[in-house]
Amino acid sequence: MKIKYNKSTLLKIEQLFKDLDYTIRYEKGQFQSGYCIIHQKKIVVINKFFDIKGRIENLMDILNDITYGLDPIPESFQDFTEILQKRPETETEAS
Repeated sequence: MKIKYNKSTLLKIEQLFKDLDYTIRYEKGQFQSGYCIIHQKKIVVINKFFDIKGRIENLMDILNDITYGLDPIPESFQDFTEILQKRPETETEAS
């Protein structure tokens, strides 16, 4: 299965982070995207100037870096999560 770079995929990934208790913030600036834990708050910061493809790729990279179990993820998202972790071939699609 290929991951499509579209708004629907981005929304699914954002929901996945929400289910993992991470807050995603889109901020402007000249920086690399990343994640941090400050005072027990899980925050992911993404450059707001990235296009959908850049946002998805950065969120997938961060998802592969963080440690989590499948327990907090709803069953409907577990297959999607496994696909993201495997870094499958991707396909560009305009939304």
